Amino acid sequence: MILSKIGMLPIIVLACVALFIPIAWAQQSFDITYCATSNMTTVSATDGLIILSLDTKGIAFSNHENKVFDNMTFHGVAVGKVVAGKPIGTGYFKYMDPDGDIIVWELSIDVPVDTLKAIQGTGKYKGIKAEGKAALITKAKSITPDTRQVCRKFTGTFELPK
Repeated sequence: MILSKIGMLPIIVLACVALFIPIAWAQQSFDITYCATSNMTTVSATDGLIILSLDTKGIAFSNHENKVFDNMTFHGVAVGKVVAGKPIGTGYFKYMDPDGDIIVWELSIDVPVDTLKAIQGTGKYKGIKAEGKAALITKAKSITPDTRQVCRKFTGTFELPK
């Protein structure tokens, strides 16, 4: 009786490992740099409070060896406020890869590090679960009034359904 219970131990351990490994391998890292230009519309600017919207377009490239999310173009919109010099807001961005597959990201603006979370995917990204942080790399002098040109580093993890 004891020998049969001991004999089952390797089978139980193997089953647990077999169930755990696909879950552990499913989550992967990403590291991208994206550069964009934004058109800004100021709704109100009074007494230390600025309310504005952004219409943003740009390109992203992968810094990671897995080259995930490489050469994606994007379009996004955001609305926010600047209180005492600190921007806070929310936005939505559609990233499209060269095959036309899309990831929609929800952006939480909380400078200096913003948070992005994937809320929808199409094609190979259908069912994606992803989240990451984006931090400013550089901000250039605005080429025309009411625009902004920036590059940010966006790192995080993602998981695709099997």
